[in-house]
Amino acid sequence: MTPHPLLDVEKVPAVEPYLRTVGEVFRGFRKQDSGCFSYGVQLPDGTRWFVKEATNDRAQCSLDRAWAFHRVVRHPVIVPQLHRFAAAGGRTAAVMPWHEGENLCTGGNRSRFRALPVPRILRALDRILDAHLAVEAAGQIAVDFYDGALLYDFEGDELHLIDLDDYRPGPFVLAEDRLPGSRRFMAPEEWRRGAVIDIRTTVHVLGRTACLLLDAGENEDAFRGTAAQLAVLARATRAEPGERFAGVRELVEAWGAAK
Repeated sequence: MTPHPLLDVEKVPAVEPYLRTVGEVFRGFRKQDSGCFSYGVQLPDGTRWFVKEATNDRAQCSLDRAWAFHRVVRHPVIVPQLHRFAAAGGRTAAVMPWHEGENLCTGGNRSRFRALPVPRILRALDRILDAHLAVEAAGQIAVDFYDGALLYDFEGDELHLIDLDDYRPGPFVLAEDRLPGSRRFMAPEEWRRGAVIDIRTTVHVLGRTACLLLDAGENEDAFRGTAAQLAVLARATRAEPGERFAGVRELVEAWGAAK
């Protein structure tokens, strides 16, 4: 059997030049806060792949953490890291399937999504919640989850989760001044050194995700869900972790009952 140029390669001198020898690099993502460079690559057989390489120590730590996460969490909505290979300087690159869609962290895409019919938004939220049942079952905690992790195909009504690079086993004690993430989504404990970060932190970020995606207003003043749904999200996002739902499963059950 002919070796696959991306799934079987073990080491290359440099990532982008190698990709150009095996296919067409049709997209490049180089201005990333993570310190990673990423590429969309189309092989001669027409298949498309997403390749992400670390360019510094912080980015390498992130890719290593993501590799460990994807070894224990698999879900149809979560885009998996299928393979990784070594490059110069002790860095690695991860290989993932390519999926069509728009990233919802950009203002235009986010507004377009929030203007969709409510049933479509609810279907997307159900996929996000179901994926996090798998995260919870694997003993993992959501870290740095925000709308930049949401890839939505407006034509096909398909949603995928990407760049879950900071998810990690939990619970754990925060040893830094804050965790990485977007202020709009983060729980209060993610800003306190010494705080316990556990599955109730994940509940908070999921609650904030639902709040933001179901609100058509820029100032969170146009919630499009029901009063019962809003009450569920209010509990999920309470400042005190002990006052939230005890886990993702409990949140999902309450959310289902509120529809």
